[in-house]
Amino acid sequence: MIATTLILLLVLIGLSIPVGAALGVLGLILDPLYSMLPLTRGIGELAWSTNNEFLLVAIPLFILLGEILLRSGFAERMYGAMSLWLSWLPGGLMHANIGASALFAATSGSSVATAATVGTVALPQIKRYGYNEPLFLGSLAAGGTLGILIPPSINLVLYGVLTNSSVPKLYLAGIVPGLLLAGLFMLTVIVGCIVKPEWGGRRITASWGERFASLAHLAPPLGIFFLVVGSIYAGLATPTEAAALGVTGAMLLAAWSRRLTLSMLREAVEGTMKATAMIMLIILAAAFLNFVMSATGITDAITSSIRGLGFSPVQMLVVIVVFYLILGCFMETLSMMITTIPIVAPIMIGLGYDPIWLGILIIVLVEAALITPPVGLNLFVVQSLRKSGSMNAVIVGSMPYVAAMAVLMLLLAVFPDLALFLPRVFE
Repeated sequence: MIATTLILLLVLIGLSIPVGAALGVLGLILDPLYSMLPLTRGIGELAWSTNNEFLLVAIPLFILLGEILLRSGFAERMYGAMSLWLSWLPGGLMHANIGASALFAATSGSSVATAATVGTVALPQIKRYGYNEPLFLGSLAAGGTLGILIPPSINLVLYGVLTNSSVPKLYLAGIVPGLLLAGLFMLTVIVGCIVKPEWGGRRITASWGERFASLAHLAPPLGIFFLVVGSIYAGLATPTEAAALGVTGAMLLAAWSRRLTLSMLREAVEGTMKATAMIMLIILAAAFLNFVMSATGITDAITSSIRGLGFSPVQMLVVIVVFYLILGCFMETLSMMITTIPIVAPIMIGLGYDPIWLGILIIVLVEAALITPPVGLNLFVVQSLRKSGSMNAVIVGSMPYVAAMAVLMLLLAVFPDLALFLPRVFE
């Protein structure tokens, strides 16, 4: 059963069928093969119970928050401010790419939105200042991954739903690793530009007066971040309610800057509906597939096979890391999380690993999947923003940042308190 399921999944993905459809079709195929009863008759009830989860309402709200900030021009001004403050480092605007991605991640909660937003603003600077194109493109793809680690994060919400873990604790646990990963990305750029100074392009100069004046453009996204995250930890709002507060704050900022128009709102809502529809299709299809696998005994067979290996907790951790790195080359991140976490999390938690720490590690592994070929979503996002050039440049430029993620995984394994310190302090 396990081999058949895996082969069918790889075949469906290899046929370039959209991931949500592939997961649903796989469930429809496995049902008559291994089930004595027609499990498809439970799709309606399953879809209702899956959708009827209050935390999931946060997903479209966080997407809408990012859309409003993007379309009201705050992202462009934020990038300009970051470029003035960080361009003195070796690598210049590549640090602005990462810094702006980290800041936008703290408001949007979406990796794709972060990569698309910062990439739209930053790409014209490659030729203008003579940067090494692959490394610059890689900084955009990798910087975008911060959107699912730095709170508020849509993927952390999903992990909390799937494992019944505290989303506020997960948000706290993601802050230090998220900032540390941004620092590792910047260190990667610095090392590359020290070894090859010509990769860093022409230096941008700015006076201290210009830098301090630009701080006004960093205030709106920071204000949204403190409104969303602060309301959660002050006990004033749940994550879903905090997302709604963030949308309200973004609309007020857009109105204050005279960018709040009906056409802008229509475009933001349309973008939100498209992204939400894609995410919910994947969630529903994966929920049906998990239901079929559980009812037919495939999940139990996989779990028993893994436990039967007799690995120690450390050996199992290595197996899980390798498993996610390989799977991330073939599956989209949300579907990978939804199909694997119900199997992986109970095993790892049973071996003594903290569920909050495990969530952060899985998110970092999922981040790596966003920039590893052939299915790395952020690679396609950055490539789609370019007017010309091969996808190979984006792939090659992203590889040094994958190495930085590997360093963070090692640090998390050796120093678990990097993720667990803040949740423990605020208990």
